[in-house]
Amino acid sequence: MSGRPKLKLFFDEGVPDSVSRKFADAGHEVILLRDAIPTGSPDPLVCAVAQANDSILVAMDGDMRALASRRGVGHQRFRKLSLLKLSCHAPRAPERVERAMSLIEHEWTYSAGSTDRRIFIEIGNDVIRSFR
Repeated sequence: MSGRPKLKLFFDEGVPDSVSRKFADAGHEVILLRDAIPTGSPDPLVCAVAQANDSILVAMDGDMRALASRRGVGHQRFRKLSLLKLSCHAPRAPERVERAMSLIEHEWTYSAGSTDRRIFIEIGNDVIRSFR
């Protein structure tokens, strides 16, 4: 894995385990929500735990996008939260993540020069978007 960054990812409970295995197989550190905090925890707590662990939050929950946004009153507490939002169908998620792995790693490396290091990538059924 020389030259590749090692990512640390925190997986929300709605993300299929097959997705976290793709990251683990690629040599990245994986933290599952169920191993860190109680399942059913509120989204702000999930975001806070991911941010406190310097992890990229991986979620399928649409609400996480709003919480991770830099804009809006009350969301500044998550200004360093990185998010990988899976907007694709769950059965396609492992394949889509595998195809996007080099982009995800690239965006993490690219963000290293930022004062607020974070990434925000959305993976859909037919599109992958990186927001800088």
